[in-house]
Amino acid sequence: MTTDTHSPPAAPRAAWPVLSLLYAATFWGLLWYPLRMLEEAGIAGTWQTLVSYLAATAVMLPLLGIGQSVWRHRPSPWWLLVLTAAAGWANVAFVLAVIEGEVVRVLLLFYLSPVWASLLGWVLLGERLDRITWLTVPVGFAGAVAMLWEPGIGLEWPPTRADWLAFSAGLAFALSNVATRRLGQASVRLKTLAAWVGVIVIAGFLVIDSDLPVPDASAMAWGGTVLLGMLGFFGCTLATIYGVTHMPVQRSAVIMLFEVFAGGLSAWLLAGEDMGLRDWLGGVLILGAGLAAAMRG
Repeated sequence: MTTDTHSPPAAPRAAWPVLSLLYAATFWGLLWYPLRMLEEAGIAGTWQTLVSYLAATAVMLPLLGIGQSVWRHRPSPWWLLVLTAAAGWANVAFVLAVIEGEVVRVLLLFYLSPVWASLLGWVLLGERLDRITWLTVPVGFAGAVAMLWEPGIGLEWPPTRADWLAFSAGLAFALSNVATRRLGQASVRLKTLAAWVGVIVIAGFLVIDSDLPVPDASAMAWGGTVLLGMLGFFGCTLATIYGVTHMPVQRSAVIMLFEVFAGGLSAWLLAGEDMGLRDWLGGVLILGAGLAAAMRG
């Protein structure tokens, strides 16, 4: 019996997808900090999103090899449009939410997305829901109610702007996942490009609609915004795709929850943010429901 001395050990190979997802989760959990620093430097959140994703797309385009291979499977124009709009709003709303709101609260409301994805998959794709998945829906929404409930007032509705942005970002992210599944064998490169174009279009529309002038910021601030796109969003996207591709969905769903830990710890240390008892209760319910829905999916 012989051994292949040229084969790399299995453990390092198995570790790369885990490390990739940990990097992606940490990036999204810490993203609030550079976003707020750039806003303090004079660049509003919508401008940050627009410039960062333009930079990320500029890096990605030469690597796409746009041609017949990308369009080989003839994706549905309708679902491609849904993906573009949903992914665009999910990213823009999430960025604005973590700039304006409490970080952990935003992350937890966003993490209703697996519950939304289960419902949307049932309605739009005809996917069957088992009893466990049906149980996650009221549990997840009970968590949201616990976080939005104000003693003496009742359910805080409409919630704050940041809460609404986080809530809608999670719903849009779930819709983008459903659209991605519906597009089936369409190229990952095409799906990624469609999502980023959606971010650029929606951020550009908000800039124009709000009549936001070009920020009078320093060259360092603009450079940081560009680098956030080129090194941050671009690198995080590659890491997520690599990790999810090489790992069962149950493991990836668990690892991505590290985003909440990274966000909560960093917000506590750097911004002095803390959570009350209702927030913790709501967070446990949301994370439990979201994790169950993701693992069942």
